[in-house]
Amino acid sequence: MADFVYLASQSPRRRQLLEQLGVRHQLLLPDDGEDAEALEVVLNNEAPAAYVKRVTNLKLDAAQARLARRKLAPAPILCSDTTVALGRTIYGKPDDAKDARRMLAELSGQTHRVLTAVALQSGRKRLDALSTSRVTFEDMTHAQILAYVASGEPMGKAGAYAVQGKVAMHISHISGSYSGIMGLPLWETAQLLRAAGFKI
Repeated sequence: MADFVYLASQSPRRRQLLEQLGVRHQLLLPDDGEDAEALEVVLNNEAPAAYVKRVTNLKLDAAQARLARRKLAPAPILCSDTTVALGRTIYGKPDDAKDARRMLAELSGQTHRVLTAVALQSGRKRLDALSTSRVTFEDMTHAQILAYVASGEPMGKAGAYAVQGKVAMHISHISGSYSGIMGLPLWETAQLLRAAGFKI
């Protein structure tokens, strides 16, 4: 068994969270020619949980192909994807500042779900888990939304916010996994690594 895992994620927060567990890892990032964003397209009437699990497995398939193509040493591959959902509406990464303002206005004063799927490929075995948390935003004023979007923080984040950032002043309640909301649920990740025989 390898003493490290490959992390197939461009998210610095996922790297930090994996370091928090003390898990040695190497990044397994997409090649220039790979369209990683295309994997995140939502299907018609797709439920948020089905969506985030499907995207995570697609990302893991792509990472496996990448590992084989680069002829890298074998080791478990860890993948994760996070989505924000209000009812059945899926909030991905905002296209631009205007889109970020729209998302935040819709989430304002509401309790939404944050779903993070995590999947681990270890040899021929694939293990996965889903973390679901709930986040409640206060009623944000238009000025507060404008100020937050102007900070640049919402870009590249599902639901147009980073829980560990400035938006925290507008979050009145969290129920579930804080690390899951950040992008890598540590309890579930540790369970998968242990199930694969990884020492943690």
